[in-house]
Parts: sequence; structure tokens; C-alpha cells
Amino acid sequence: MKTSYSDTFDNPLVQGIKVIGIGKHGSKPLASAQIEEITHYLSQGQTIPIQKGAFFGSLLAKGVTEEEQKLLFALDNRPLSGTEDLYHVLCPDAPSFLKEIGIKLLDRAHLTKKEANRLGTFLYSDAPGETFRGMAASMLRIRYETDEEYHGLMEAANATFSTGFQENGPKIDGLVQLAEPFDGVEHSYMITPLLANAFQEAGFPTIVSLGRTSGPKVSLNTLDIYQGLSGHFLKSTRELEDAAPTYGWALHQQLLSPALDKWVERRRLIFKRPFLATLEKVLNPCNAQILVTSVFHITYIEKMIRLAGMAGFKGVIVLKRGLEGTLAPSLAKASGIVCAAIQADSSFISHSIDATQEAFAPYRMEADEHVADLKLEDNLNLIQQFSKQGSTGNEDFDKRVQLGTRLHLQGLAWLQSQFSQNT
Repeated sequence: MKTSYSDTFDNPLVQGIKVIGIGKHGSKPLASAQIEEITHYLSQGQTIPIQKGAFFGSLLAKGVTEEEQKLLFALDNRPLSGTEDLYHVLCPDAPSFLKEIGIKLLDRAHLTKKEANRLGTFLYSDAPGETFRGMAASMLRIRYETDEEYHGLMEAANATFSTGFQENGPKIDGLVQLAEPFDGVEHSYMITPLLANAFQEAGFPTIVSLGRTSGPKVSLNTLDIYQGLSGHFLKSTRELEDAAPTYGWALHQQLLSPALDKWVERRRLIFKRPFLATLEKVLNPCNAQILVTSVFHITYIEKMIRLAGMAGFKGVIVLKRGLEGTLAPSLAKASGIVCAAIQADSSFISHSIDATQEAFAPYRMEADEHVADLKLEDNLNLIQQFSKQGSTGNEDFDKRVQLGTRLHLQGLAWLQSQFSQNT
């Protein structure tokens, strides 16, 4: 058994999170040997607070087996008498006002919108309580966040926006916000700037949400692409009064909200994707009317539509089965989009457009390219070449851009028709 652990990102707690931090339908009990190793690691007092919180949050959310009770004993070398006792042992430095919320989370109870707002205000702050932050992030993710919780967390996130994004910017008709996972890709080329350019040529000014990757993928993301293209990074909503750049405005999380950006390091430490991985894609500081986003899990489509409504979007387009969860559609699998437009009663009417339709047959292929040696420079060259010439010679890339563009433009046209009916 190891007696010393120096790797911040590879220690017994992190390995434990990988097993039990999957989700309420995927987490597994820890093996006996792993329980012993984690118990020994805890006894050494070398733990990183947010990892400790994330591990025990995952454990409680999953449900503790009889053998895993040893881990709770190891927290204070004694049996714990209940949830309140566990809370005080696990989160001794958390602000006192969080006690009731913390106990509810450990009991796997759901929070009210007001409680979630208070929680979010703390999570995004610099107040002490890193163990609590890890516990809360894990618990919310594994038992799944309710709409009320997301709404409260969203309002707390909105309050962290920089001064330039707290101002009332211009109201721009047809303003679209593109948003895909901030961790990007590992073995496929991104086409996001070309989608933004196509939208703008069709009369839809476009913003692209992006930020630093918190992992688990660290190869290439939308931020890398826009930095490589010398994109225009918004510092204020007032800048939207200027002519739109070729590939749209870039909305960088670091400029939008330093408080949210600080979570990048925290998310790397706890390894798993917490609530922010979903929430950060729907924040709407520029009052865009249409959200174009993607989901990796099909079951999240309806959730994304509801969250978009909370954020003030009138219409939503969600790409399903994009490569690595991005806005690049699959040429081989059953990809497509779900469009949703808000109605007078605040409900959404939806419409699906599948890539298997005959009209899209010219852009389909037997298999999607797997890029073995993904390089930023290669991706940038493909984007710039397609932008100038309309093709690159790379059949997979060209067809993916053409399919993605046509799918989304059909979706935007459908949304426009719905908006006109409701005015």
C-alpha cells in the first residue's frame, strides 16, 4: 500500500470519485481494497478539501454500503450519530448559514429556489468552505438537479457577471447564442466558427459562449479555436452595437464572470462534471433570443429547453449525437436537432429535424472520421480554407459543415415562423 501521495489529480480519493461519482444510475460500490486504501489516505491528513467533499458527497448520494461505513468512521475515528454530526465533521469551516442547506444535501433532499440561490451565492464566493463546495457539487450532480435548484443557481451566477455585462446592451433582433461543452474534443475537428458565420450570413447575429476547459477532455476546445482565429472577445454588452465579426462575438467566461472561471480549477480537482457544465451553456448576459446548443445524453434535451426558457431565450435548437457532444453533427449516426419555441403561456412547442431525411443524404457517410493526432493548427486551417473557398478537400469535414449548416438553418427558419405566429 502506498504511504505517500503527491499527485493532486491521482490519489485514492480521485480514484474513488471515478467509481462512485458517475450518477445515481451508474455508480458502483467501492471494492474492499479501495476502501482500505482510501481509509489509509484519510488517516494521513493529506487530503485536498474539495476532493474530500466531492468524494463523500458522491458516497452519500450513491448510498453507503455496510462495508463503506468504514469510510464514515475514518472521518473522525468514531461512529457518527447522524447527518448533523456528519455535517459538522465533514464541513467544519463552512459558514454557519449553510448548515441547514448542507444537512438537506447530505440527506439527498431537494432545495427550494431560494435555498439554491443562497447556495450558489456561496459556491461562487471566496468564503471558506472548500469541502462543502465539493460535497454540494457532487450531491447536486449525482442525484440530478431539479429545475428549482437550477433556477436558483442560475440567478446566483447572473449576479456574478462583470460590470460590462450588468449593463443593458442593445436589443438585437434574431440574436443567436451558440454554446457547446467547454471541454471540447479529443479526436474530431470543430466547426463552430463556420456555423456562426453561416448564421450571420442568413441574418442572425451570433455570440459564441466559451471558456477554459475544466476537463476531462483537455485537447482542444472552442476557446482555443477563437483565440487561434484572433476572435473578438466581448468585454461589455455595449460592444454588440458594433458590426458583428466574421465568426461572431466570443463570450469568454473569464471576462463574463471571474467567479465562475475560478471553478475551472475546482472542477479539475474533483474530476467529474458538476452542475456548471450544464448551467454555463445557458447563461444569457446579452439577451440573445435563440440558444443553439448540444447535448451528449439525449435525456438532457428537455432539460436544456427548460433551462433556456429560464434564461430568457425565446427559441432553442439542441443538436443530438454531435461528435463528442459538440455542435458538429455525426455523418454516420442518427443525428439531428430538436427545435423549441416559447408560447404565450411560457410553455414550449417543439419540432424535430432528423439528419436521416432524404434531403440530407448527400452529406451522410458510412463512418465519422476519427482524428488520431488532433492539432489546433490543422483545425484552424480547415476552418479558414472552408471559409474562403467553400471546401477543403477533406470530405468528412466538408460534409459535416454542410450538414450542420443546413440542419441548423432549417431549425432557425422554423423558429422564425413560430415567432411570427406569436406576434
